[in-house]
Amino acid sequence: MDRTYDIVLFGATGFTGGLTAEYLAAHGSGTWAVAGRSPAKLEALRDRLGADLPLLRADVNDPASLREVAESARVVISTVGPYVTYGEPLVAACAEAGTDYVDLTGEPEFVDLMYLKYHARAAETGARLVHACGFDSVPHDLGVYFTVRRLPEDVPLSVRGYVQASGAPSSGTVHSAIMAAAHSRQAARVHRRRRAAEPPVPGRRVRAVRGRPHHNAGLGAWALPLPTLDPDVVRRSAAALDRYGPDFSYGHFAAVRHLTSAVGLAAGAAGVVAAAQIGPVRDRLLDRFTPGAGPSAERRARSWFSVHFAGEGGGRKVVTKVSGGDPGYGETAKMLAESALCLAFDDLPETAGQVTTAQAMGDALLTRLRHAGLEFTVVGSTG
Repeated sequence: MDRTYDIVLFGATGFTGGLTAEYLAAHGSGTWAVAGRSPAKLEALRDRLGADLPLLRADVNDPASLREVAESARVVISTVGPYVTYGEPLVAACAEAGTDYVDLTGEPEFVDLMYLKYHARAAETGARLVHACGFDSVPHDLGVYFTVRRLPEDVPLSVRGYVQASGAPSSGTVHSAIMAAAHSRQAARVHRRRRAAEPPVPGRRVRAVRGRPHHNAGLGAWALPLPTLDPDVVRRSAAALDRYGPDFSYGHFAAVRHLTSAVGLAAGAAGVVAAAQIGPVRDRLLDRFTPGAGPSAERRARSWFSVHFAGEGGGRKVVTKVSGGDPGYGETAKMLAESALCLAFDDLPETAGQVTTAQAMGDALLTRLRHAGLEFTVVGSTG
């Protein structure tokens, strides 16, 4: 496309937006710009980066400004959350302008709503709307993709993912999580609408299975089902790609070393969901976290993640691992930026509409992330 910029980063003055801008300044290519509603904050970011960046004023409450951003770029990155509150206008602008879009949302309600409202229009204009390009859900989506390609073709396949991580959340992440919990019933209704609207997968069966708590002897950890966006992203990749076989299932778990920790984690999550349903309690929780704040560089340097995938099918079993550093911020900024660069510059399959990272970028993004320091490895195999 003949556009002024290869990439525009919207929300660059936020915590994760700033980290993404730093990554693009150090590792990006082509022409890129930053966009936001505060010229003073954008100028401060440009000074901090020491880069001669174009600054674009844009506000989620000003559709004309978002339209200008979308029409000027080949790819737009959004780091403005909670997405269910602030994200829709930019998705709408990109779908209309035929502009590729990436974000780092982990909010199922937002992703489902955007599919219902803008998938069809994006498919018409050629826009690729790729949500969840951070820790939600790149390691899991591409990790399953990496695992499936090491299993036999044209046979039923089963994959289970086990997530282990150490890190501290930013205020934006906490706000998104609390709002997602508050909208849980509404999100379930929207999800049912989306499932009804999705086209069937002829001749194939694809499932995300909840699974049960269990002990994984190989990891020496207790596994708890994770009710996140990730299993649905994997399911959608499997529905789009025949390589996942005629019958595919995926289960997604948190791996916790000690039983007492597992019980505490489950109880804490249930408590947050319950508290989020009560307006005054929810407001007090939100007030405790200042937008734009996040863990220090020292804390991020000590953070890490690993996801083990156990896949089997056709008499073969394989265990793979995806691992990296700080999951929520350092690695998320890397994944988000590399996703945008991949859409802008790499030779990719023809796709349009709301698509997943595995469906839209697959091997190209996997290669980029390995070169950027994320590890995709085979731990063991039999058969």
